[in-house]
Amino acid sequence: MPRRTATLLASLLTLIALLCAGALIPVPYSEMSPGPTVNTLGKHKGETVLQITGHKTYPTSGHLNMTTVRVTNSEYKMNLVEAVYGWLTHDNAVVPHKTLYPDDKSADEVNQENAEEFSQSQESAKVAALKQLKKMKELDIKVGSHIVVGSVFKGGPAEGTLHAGDAIKAVDGKAVHSPSDVAKLVTEHKAGEKTVFTVIPAERVQAAEKAHKEPKGAKNITITTVKAPQEERAIVGIEAAVDYTFPFDINITVNHIGGPSAGLMFSLGIIDKLTPGDLTGGEFVAGTGTIEETGKVGPIGGISMKTVGARAKGAKFFLTPEANCATATRDIPDGLTLVKVSDLDDAVTALKNIREKKTDKLPSCPKS
Repeated sequence: MPRRTATLLASLLTLIALLCAGALIPVPYSEMSPGPTVNTLGKHKGETVLQITGHKTYPTSGHLNMTTVRVTNSEYKMNLVEAVYGWLTHDNAVVPHKTLYPDDKSADEVNQENAEEFSQSQESAKVAALKQLKKMKELDIKVGSHIVVGSVFKGGPAEGTLHAGDAIKAVDGKAVHSPSDVAKLVTEHKAGEKTVFTVIPAERVQAAEKAHKEPKGAKNITITTVKAPQEERAIVGIEAAVDYTFPFDINITVNHIGGPSAGLMFSLGIIDKLTPGDLTGGEFVAGTGTIEETGKVGPIGGISMKTVGARAKGAKFFLTPEANCATATRDIPDGLTLVKVSDLDDAVTALKNIREKKTDKLPSCPKS
């Protein structure tokens, strides 16, 4: 066999061996890619996304799409070839596995945390939307709020005595108005001391919420504090949170999506449905961003994949959290306009300019 032919054959066999090895060698990475987008004004899997009952709603048109990122599951073992291909692929991102699934949390804990964030973002979106409508002088709606047991830690002193959803009215006879009040009053004790929680059971709270009333029927529960792990402070093993009572029903039917990044688009969808006229003017607008009850919009992860996913579905405008602008502008999909927003006021004003064809007034993300 000629030397040159032998060399080429050896090289080819070496390449094949390396590719085979690469396909078998697991690497500690996961992949993120553009996920589905959902029009908050329309339907998802046959169900209306925003279902409002007990208050007048108005027809809508156009799109206000929330956007998502698809990630490989925690058990998926990426190999070297897949990682290299992912790094070379324009629309995907390969990231360290522990970025998505930290070593100190199980996959179930990560999924539960994402589900809780998604649920909380829905509540924040409702509150922010109704406050914005009041600011716009469209509706003057009162939203009731109360402090509740958000979660009970397994094995903690409160397990079996306090339950998620219980409304906390006072600790040691002192009224609480925020989750931090609960923590402050508990930590005034030393480990081993007793503290008294005045609570309304979760079932009474749920009944009151269905009737759109403030919950009643409080009772006192005594709990012995313990020392916090690795800290010199007393705890009872709960996490306090804020719950809201709305004067009518707003249900969000999107399931199997985690994280808080759809908050902004849920708020805008609610505003559109509760006001006459079209917020979008019939245009295809997508976006992302966490939302606080005050209307402040916060940054999210995977912005580049969300813009790609939105444009692929037909979006022309993308509402972008101000803090994500620098990353988003590195690779803007053709035909997509990034609109910088820092709060709900910015988003509502941007939509007004879009529907009035005044796109020159839109605040754009500065290019990095």
